[in-house]
Amino acid sequence: MDTSARRRTWPRLLLVIPAAGLLVLGLVAGLLLMGVALPIVSARLPELHSALMVFGFVGTLISLERAVALRAAWAYAAPALLAAGTILALTPVPVIAGQAAIAVGMAVHALQYRAIWARQPMTATAIQGLGAVTGLVAAVVWCAGVPAPRLVPLLAVFLILTITGERLELARIAAPGIRAERLLFALSLALSAVAILSLTTPVVAVPVAGILLLGVVAWLLRYDVARATVRMPGLPRYVAVCLLAGYAWLAVAGAGWLLGGARTEGVIYDATTHAVFLGFVITMIMAHAPVILPAVLGVRIPYHVALYVPVALLQLSLLVRVVVGDAWGLTLGLQAGGVGAAVAILGFGVTVVVVSLRAGRAARAARVARTPERSRGRVSA
Repeated sequence: MDTSARRRTWPRLLLVIPAAGLLVLGLVAGLLLMGVALPIVSARLPELHSALMVFGFVGTLISLERAVALRAAWAYAAPALLAAGTILALTPVPVIAGQAAIAVGMAVHALQYRAIWARQPMTATAIQGLGAVTGLVAAVVWCAGVPAPRLVPLLAVFLILTITGERLELARIAAPGIRAERLLFALSLALSAVAILSLTTPVVAVPVAGILLLGVVAWLLRYDVARATVRMPGLPRYVAVCLLAGYAWLAVAGAGWLLGGARTEGVIYDATTHAVFLGFVITMIMAHAPVILPAVLGVRIPYHVALYVPVALLQLSLLVRVVVGDAWGLTLGLQAGGVGAAVAILGFGVTVVVVSLRAGRAARAARVARTPERSRGRVSA
């Protein structure tokens, strides 16, 4: 990595490192909610589980990636505010201070898509913009005192539409056609509207959101390039396996919303919520990390078969949580699934770091090996 690349990367690390820390705290908060005995670093930690994971971790990373793509200084305010606001919410100051910072950060994130639209007025950009606006609504009503369980449809749709828009960008390679794009936009627009309506009419809105979500899953399974790349070796197959697993969990969530209705607690609520945020969102992050992190941090993350291990552990842990913990009602199964998912997520981070460091050492060794050859060539000349 050259000097100019390092200068660009270090400021980004100042945002990635807090996001990683908030992920760890979010995982701890989730385990505390399941009754696992762990140290409590903040009295507010359990109640901020959703904010830590959605705004503090995923939201920071998504908005950082958009800021890097825009190459505009103002765009970095979004990840900075989201990370700082989440950290502030954990402190003894009034929680509204952190909530307000997060809401402003989400507003800047929505403006990021306005700037992207000016450069690339595509359906994919519009869908991701819808997701950002939905997330902004969630942040604003959270400031107004709406409890976190009531925000789940909004938070879920924020991340679902962000990822769906990204997948549409890649699906354009297979040329799904203008009708298919319009269908996905219509589904996305309706899903965003229904998620907002769930604040006032959840009994009707949540089952309708389930139907729309199943429609989005059907579209992705029909047009996503993962159906073809899963037959390819190496990184393309790894990404495709993650994508298809994520779509399966998204279908579980859609069925849960449709059949289970509006719930803010209980086993169906737990199963559908974590099918979205763990089964779909985290699996998607694992799928895209080898592609997105190099662009954001300027590091090389080559494909390695070891990447499958934390992905497989996450799927197995979530199955244990949903089947043994939720469906069978065994607390031990719930806790085992939660601990397994936390280990899988942290293990994935460790795996990525190790693979990247090994690749860096191999690249440096290759450069050193080539240097004497070039020197001998100059002497001979």
